[in-house]
Amino acid sequence: QVQLVESGGGLVQAGGSLRLSCAASGSIFSVNNIAWYRQAPRKQRELVARLDGDNTTEYGDAVKGRFTISRGDEQTIVFLQMMNLQPEDIAKYYCYGGFRFRSGGLTYHYWGQGTQVTVSS
Repeated sequence: QVQLVESGGGLVQAGGSLRLSCAASGSIFSVNNIAWYRQAPRKQRELVARLDGDNTTEYGDAVKGRFTISRGDEQTIVFLQMMNLQPEDIAKYYCYGGFRFRSGGLTYHYWGQGTQVTVSS
């Protein structure tokens, strides 16, 4: 079992910045990938950014050039630096990761509880 805990959300003015953190804990052998998704009211959950174990990244079209996903000193901590935030970025941001508990084992995926990001215009 893995726990994903997000932090760093809050209220910011349009054009401002926030940095979200996601910390994974549990008996983790390796991290396949950790991603950020977001869900705005009455909208589907969408990919914001993903960081794979080989450091490959992928970004949603809406955030390219403004958001950056990166890893902390430990592979179980991931950050999302969000720049030039706009009202359309208002959403609950969720951490989602794929983990293995032993070498060659299956990958299991988990969601965090989310952190709210609000942008005032």
